[in-house]
Amino acid sequence: MTKSQAWIKALRLRTLPLSLSGIIIGSAIAKYNGFWDWNIFLLSLLTTVLFQIVSNLANDLGDSIKGTDNKDRVGPMRSVQSGLISKNEMRNAVVMTSIVSLLSAGTLIYIGTTNLPISILWFYCGLAVACIIAAITYTMGKKAYGYYGLGDIMVFLFFGIVSVLGVYPLYAKSIDWIILLPACSIGLLSAAVLNLNNMRDRTNDAKSGKNTLVVKIGPDWAKLYHAFLVLGGVICQLLFLVNLNHSLAFIGLLPAIILILHLQKVMKTKNPKDFDPELKKVALSTFGIAVLTAIGLVV
Repeated sequence: MTKSQAWIKALRLRTLPLSLSGIIIGSAIAKYNGFWDWNIFLLSLLTTVLFQIVSNLANDLGDSIKGTDNKDRVGPMRSVQSGLISKNEMRNAVVMTSIVSLLSAGTLIYIGTTNLPISILWFYCGLAVACIIAAITYTMGKKAYGYYGLGDIMVFLFFGIVSVLGVYPLYAKSIDWIILLPACSIGLLSAAVLNLNNMRDRTNDAKSGKNTLVVKIGPDWAKLYHAFLVLGGVICQLLFLVNLNHSLAFIGLLPAIILILHLQKVMKTKNPKDFDPELKKVALSTFGIAVLTAIGLVV
């Protein structure tokens, strides 16, 4: 692996579709309700991707510093762990991408909060800073919340609630609380992706002092918790579509078939390595729910 390949690997491109799911569905609901702005849509996508990249780079660095990325890790080798990228280089990359993401977020906020009270602008500014802090402190720092079993709730909040409920008012200049349902759906399914990751890495995480929720509750309860996340995500989306009563939007539930088959696989899985292929299934299914729902709403 070359250094350029190591940097691409550090970006963890396969995580990006999942991070976009909330923006896509929140924007589609706004479009369905008669509100749209291409500048807001494109800037929202860009900002979310940049936030996710900050998180990925910081995660690579943080787990390396803490020794969690070691020879016993089940998942793919990280870039700092490989030695091709130094800790100092990765630290600089985290700082630079954080700055760029804040510039993107600032532009989005400036455009999206036009004609809104100044307090809303400052609220969104605080939210953008909170996103950066959450992205970095998942694994970095003495109080990295990912090491205390708080990663799941943060993923639920930022991938689901903040993403969907955050982007919608930038279009509509108001809030429609029914979108809490798709926000919870995306949030729960995103947390399911993290749970799979933690089930895969449970043994090494426990040895390294990374007390994820899976480490705390054990593998059997983690599987039941996973079923709750996946089924809860599907049910929330179903309730939203029933409330919306827009027949074509129900195509957004097609990926639920993959998720049900995925649950059957997870319940039978005993080797932690076998959880790794399931990550892609849940991430892409979540993205598929968002995209297909969006298509159903706007066509």
